[in-house]
Amino acid sequence: MAKERSAPPADDCAAFDAPTIPAFDDAAADAARARQQELTKPPGSLGRLEDLAVALAGLTGDARPALSEPAVLVAAADHGVVAEGVSAYPGDVTRAMLANFADGGAAVNALADVVGAATVLVDAGVDGAPVSGVRNEKVARGTANLVDGPAMTRAQAVASLEAGVRVAKTDLATADLVALGEMGIGNTTVASALTAALADADPEAVTGPGTGVDEETRAHKVAVVERGLRENDLRDEDGRPTETATDPVEVLRRVGGFEVGLLAGAALGCAADRTPVVVDGVVSGAAALVAAAVDGAVRPYLLPSHGGAEPGHAVQLDALGLDPLFDHDLRLGEGSGACLALATYRAACATHDGMATFAEAGIGER
Repeated sequence: MAKERSAPPADDCAAFDAPTIPAFDDAAADAARARQQELTKPPGSLGRLEDLAVALAGLTGDARPALSEPAVLVAAADHGVVAEGVSAYPGDVTRAMLANFADGGAAVNALADVVGAATVLVDAGVDGAPVSGVRNEKVARGTANLVDGPAMTRAQAVASLEAGVRVAKTDLATADLVALGEMGIGNTTVASALTAALADADPEAVTGPGTGVDEETRAHKVAVVERGLRENDLRDEDGRPTETATDPVEVLRRVGGFEVGLLAGAALGCAADRTPVVVDGVVSGAAALVAAAVDGAVRPYLLPSHGGAEPGHAVQLDALGLDPLFDHDLRLGEGSGACLALATYRAACATHDGMATFAEAGIGER
């Protein structure tokens, strides 16, 4: 039997006003498709690069997109669910790693340098003092433990989404392609809970080893996710989705994280400015699910990167209709896979824009 719940306080009625997202530009895509037929190569010989160039033209509204200013957004936050022993690392590692990002010592820093991407670091809810060089959008010093009730208030969930839109309008305003990255000890547990709720998936099927925990701990994570879904009225006692699970902001509020909300808001904000975003692993994949559930118009702007090693990532990609570009057995997060994918998207646009047409090259009829 479902628990009886008292009427929610006014705080729990807070609403998120999502920005308006423009439609795919068919005219720009058609022009890009026509150009592909005139470039000095056999038609279709660049395979998926040609399709990516056409898609990016339609998203940006530019028949010859350049993608000269890519960026990677790394949002960090802490999670109360760490108290359940779901990670191989303690919660204070989140802030330590954020400082490492700021010092340029993380994997994502190295990868961003390789692909020429600016790095934007944001504290969405880290338990500790602000880190120098990191934008402070701290909603709170970490979420509550999701097995005991909602991870955050409705107002906090809305605030995390709004923070993401704000970052898109400011720090990412000049970016023309954005990779989504994150850091937060315990956030693969959060991502599993969000994926189970938003994709109507079995917690067992979407919960992986995260930081590399053993099978016994992974099974414990599954139990934690199942308990969190039940305690937060997202699944009934028989494991079936409840009406609450149809409200994406409420799902975020109950089992989400502040960095996930910020990334979801950033995806919506970037899409409103015709800036495509590249989805990284399972945590940014959870953010993409939240964004798509808030406004389905964002879906074309969500681009794939790798097929992550976490089992929930495949479920997310399937739900979003995304076909990964590569599979390198990645499970780091941070935006590492999305950074690698930036090179492919930029290459698609470089060949599309920089190659000569048959007429320009003085080559006659094929």
